[in-house]
Amino acid sequence: MPDQSSVAYILFDVESVADGQLVSKVRYPGDDLSPSEAIRRYQDEREAQTGSTFIPYTHQLPISIVVGKVDTAFRLVDVVALDEPQYRPHVMTENFWRGWEAYRRPTLVSFNGRGFDIPLLELAAFRYGISVPSWFDSSRGFHQPRNRYNTNSHLDLQEVMVNFGATRFNGGLNLAATLLGKPGKMDVAGDMVQEMFDQGKLEEINDYCRCDVLDTYFVFLRYLVVTGHLTIDREQELVAETKEWLVELADDRAAYGVYLDHWSDWTNPWTESDSSDVIDNEHASSGEGNQVAGNTREADTDKSDPSEKEPPAEQDTQRAC
Repeated sequence: MPDQSSVAYILFDVESVADGQLVSKVRYPGDDLSPSEAIRRYQDEREAQTGSTFIPYTHQLPISIVVGKVDTAFRLVDVVALDEPQYRPHVMTENFWRGWEAYRRPTLVSFNGRGFDIPLLELAAFRYGISVPSWFDSSRGFHQPRNRYNTNSHLDLQEVMVNFGATRFNGGLNLAATLLGKPGKMDVAGDMVQEMFDQGKLEEINDYCRCDVLDTYFVFLRYLVVTGHLTIDREQELVAETKEWLVELADDRAAYGVYLDHWSDWTNPWTESDSSDVIDNEHASSGEGNQVAGNTREADTDKSDPSEKEPPAEQDTQRAC
């Protein structure tokens, strides 16, 4: 278990399902629908309206929260599914917020977390009566944690990649991970979670969530390269270290073995041998010398060095994540 002072970032991902009782009461009062019937009707309505059966987060419950703990040297030191194996929504929600406080409010890192995961966890805190004053503190102006552009508090990698809404990132985390040779979506996708939950497959849902956190970590490393906080060589060393770590854990966690089975190495176009091979191939086929491209290991415009952040004051809260 990592020391509290060494954890500088908490990567996280949340999986959720519709709250059928809430949907029935709010959407169809007086219709006497069962939870499953209410969900099915609402999904049909959403599909007719939007082309998707996705139900808004305001009608959902978290049923998996996985966090990945990253130290000040950007090493992934732990991945934890909260409240395993019970996976109780109220307990995992409290563990998430108490863990963030216990680790001295490290930077939260997500992919589209600002648009979905964090609002869901904020609403869950509201629903379950969980006090998180440090997160909701609005007295600090720009530096308040919920400020969209305060990336020292919450770094949403998708937000950064689309310049905070200037464009759209079609393909999501799956595309970003695939660009780096990582598995991305394998046998499970987000739109399958509701059905899996109805079938009692909580372990499989949490394994899926673990793999999303791993993908998020590798996207985070490449973000650090792009923003000048890591060299590409150091990034590849961390990738290789993480892969070795996953190999060690795979016997006890089958999901890591599946993840490794789908692993492929990022091809570095800057190595001399790779570059010359590409150029030779281009000459052979077209006579042109254009160089094209073809390794490995559960906030927003503040561009200060993440490794040099001033740690917040210590908290006396019990470690939860």
